[in-house]
Amino acid sequence: MNWYLDVLKKYAVFNGRARRQEFWMFTLFNAIAAIIVAVVDMAIGSYPLLYAIYVLGVLLPALGVTVRRLHDTGRSGWWILIDLVPLVGAIILIVFLATEGESQQNAHGPNPKLAPAQ
Repeated sequence: MNWYLDVLKKYAVFNGRARRQEFWMFTLFNAIAAIIVAVVDMAIGSYPLLYAIYVLGVLLPALGVTVRRLHDTGRSGWWILIDLVPLVGAIILIVFLATEGESQQNAHGPNPKLAPAQ
């Protein structure tokens, strides 16, 4: 759960690097939270109002952690736009996001695995 909250604390931070674990744990908790919000929204009969508010609320943190994850692999954050290519773009983006980050410092900062725990 700390991974989810840490990403939310970096609400609109698009510089730096994010580890695979940070990205995928945020993605997991975000999906769980979205499902819970959607179920509650349907139960109270206001679907998709609460769900839309939740999605808009986590849009910038999700974009930020994705861009930081791409930075960790040595790619520009603009690679996120490859997702606009139907089918193939999503597969390529998932491969980029699942690839291990560069072990040395790159143009986007030091290796986050070697950073001291906060």
